[in-house]
Amino acid sequence: MKALLIELLSAGAVLTDGSWGVHMQSLGLQPGESPDVWNLTHPDLVAKVAGAYVEAGSRVILTNTFGASRIMLARHGYGDQATAINRAGARISKEAAGDRARVFASIGPSGAMLMMGDVTEQDLSNAFIEQAQALAEGGADGIVIETMSDLEETKLAVAAARATGLPVVASMTFDSGKNKDRTMMGVTPEQAAVELTEAGADVIGANCGQGIESYVTICSRLHAATTLPIWIKPNAGLPEMVDGQAVYHTTPEAFASYAPTLSASGASFIGGCCGSNPEFIRRLKDALRVAGNQDS
Repeated sequence: MKALLIELLSAGAVLTDGSWGVHMQSLGLQPGESPDVWNLTHPDLVAKVAGAYVEAGSRVILTNTFGASRIMLARHGYGDQATAINRAGARISKEAAGDRARVFASIGPSGAMLMMGDVTEQDLSNAFIEQAQALAEGGADGIVIETMSDLEETKLAVAAARATGLPVVASMTFDSGKNKDRTMMGVTPEQAAVELTEAGADVIGANCGQGIESYVTICSRLHAATTLPIWIKPNAGLPEMVDGQAVYHTTPEAFASYAPTLSASGASFIGGCCGSNPEFIRRLKDALRVAGNQDS
């Protein structure tokens, strides 16, 4: 296990951050606008989001680079600025984190389907290599590949991230199938854990897709299938569309009540995804401390 992970895990369950999107929308991000471009155009506002999670108690925060691969950025006309956007995203989070938190830079899916021939493996690999290298150059402490559904795409991203020498988290989204325990491409938690461990990830995870109550079983299944640490970031429930806006009804208190159970089920890194905010992180911190799963 890499030294940084040993250091982080020595103090108990590691509190990560929550959603960035809702914050950015409240700061003026418009529907359809690329949030990643804000690393260049509104770095002060991106820093506010990162700083809010540091203040809430996150020991690991992410970066505003989820959709910052060349392939995703090209849809907004910014493909040629991928390196600059990723470097800036890592730098903003590092400055916000200071000596209070570590930064695991976010790499999300490309949005292109390998099996449909939308993109070649080489094109995907090149895009992930470019993004991972830029994030490392920006000062990231680790890389988290998140919200993935295609195992082959995830493996390409893992290989690109490993080349930086940084710790690598590989996290998939399990929200499909009869029992909502497979990715959109049919991958089970066990398959993901085994194959991503073999691919060289340092941490295996699940994020997005479902509310926290569904993650206890998913966490247990991941934990049983690998000896690596487990990363868990559920949604604040499933959204309801109200006046064209996604509204999440799970409260911070209800969300945090599952934290001790998740930790007992094998989760080493715990945070939130869609619908969560800094208050969720504060409540998670309190719940983990009371349960004795985290240093105060």
